[in-house]
Amino acid sequence: MGSSSSIEQRVARAAEVALQEQGHVSTVEVLVGMGWLQPVHRDRWRQGRVPYLELVVQAGSGKVSTVMLALQRWAREEGLQPSEAAYVARTHDHRSLQFTAGGDPSTEVAYRTHWISPALSEAERARLVERSSRAPDLVVVSPLADWTCARCGGTGDLLLMEDDAPLCLVCADLDHLSYLPAGDATLTRRAKKVSRLAAVVVRFSRSRRRYERQGILVEEEALLAAEASSSADAEARNRRRARDAERRRDADVQLVERLTAEIGRLFPGCPPERGAAIAAHTAARGSGRIGRTAAGQRLDEHAVELAVVASVRHRDTDYDALLMAGVPREEARARVRGDVDVVLDNWRSGRR
Repeated sequence: MGSSSSIEQRVARAAEVALQEQGHVSTVEVLVGMGWLQPVHRDRWRQGRVPYLELVVQAGSGKVSTVMLALQRWAREEGLQPSEAAYVARTHDHRSLQFTAGGDPSTEVAYRTHWISPALSEAERARLVERSSRAPDLVVVSPLADWTCARCGGTGDLLLMEDDAPLCLVCADLDHLSYLPAGDATLTRRAKKVSRLAAVVVRFSRSRRRYERQGILVEEEALLAAEASSSADAEARNRRRARDAERRRDADVQLVERLTAEIGRLFPGCPPERGAAIAAHTAARGSGRIGRTAAGQRLDEHAVELAVVASVRHRDTDYDALLMAGVPREEARARVRGDVDVVLDNWRSGRR
């Protein structure tokens, strides 16, 4: 009896804090507030790296059931209103997350139930439900230790965890995105809003025992548009000049010129400015793209074609929009393959 009473008191304290901070409370937030679920483990589960949540909860299923019942009693006494939220993973396919090993329907629903403050207006409740059910941001990790891509055996400065295995940005089809460091909330918000594909970059803090946001990856066109809309901001202009100067320092001019010429030879119909852009993109130093590989630097025809195919896929088809909508990568590639082939055939034959 004493133990059950103690749990109910802890549930009430954790629920009150969550309710005050965000206007709603759920079992997951209570477990975090009680210390039974570490934020780092919750984040791994949200990233799709843990098969089900209770695997990382530091309490048995009996105690978790007690917490759920206590939260439901407390919420009803406080007059809170229940609303079921969707939980999807921070992966390309936005798969549904599972809370229990067996997927018991009633327990899964109890986990998904958010208890909402009656003080909120109808519009505020609707926004809260929409925000709770929204697919979370795609998350890219800046690793603390050396790592190897599970698909190609390469490495890099950033990785995407997929099925609990690390992928480099090339294999994850994110290498065409540009990095925007945190610090300018307005610029970040504008760039993310217009970018068809975006990802949050995080890094684990050993001192705080949690992942912390470092910046975002967005399409270059979106970043330029965001900076243009902030042209009156001197800081934004300075940031763009600094990035351009860094890009110029990193560019290997001779390799870009050779790649541009080879693209023109293999694809005579490719507009010269497009060929130059593809060469500069794939040969950017430190990017890990195909132009920086040994095959790319010796102008291997297959490597050059891969660079052109990647550019066409991202810029001339709906591929990025399909990924952002949660379509699995291989299925998205299959859907746009015909469009890619049309562009390549035209370029090979000299048509534009």
